[in-house]
Amino acid sequence: MTERRIILEMGTGNDLYGEDYTKAACRAVHDALHHSSIVLFKSLGIDHREMRVQVTIGVQEPEKVDAAVVAAELPRGRAEVNVVHGGLNVHDPVQETTHVVATAAIAALLPLEEGAWRLCDGAESPR
Repeated sequence: MTERRIILEMGTGNDLYGEDYTKAACRAVHDALHHSSIVLFKSLGIDHREMRVQVTIGVQEPEKVDAAVVAAELPRGRAEVNVVHGGLNVHDPVQETTHVVATAAIAALLPLEEGAWRLCDGAESPR
């Protein structure tokens, strides 16, 4: 079986006053998760534990993100979290604070039998 990506969602999150990169990353994950609903598990009788979930977090200081805490935010699948340089820090010199903005990309992958699924243009009947 070949593993195929079945969904890709993006989200953003922030921590405005605490400079907490993990909090901003978790909020980005929640934002991405709230944009999707994967009904195929129940509809097709697929065990969600078969799904591998790749999470990429972008922040200005990747070493300040606790990847295990971010992984615990995912409700389904086997999580893998990779933290990279990205996101945005917005410094407010008047208030002497830095607002942390994180981005998240979440990819869900399933092992699918080659040829078991095909796309149709809507005029065709699915298998």
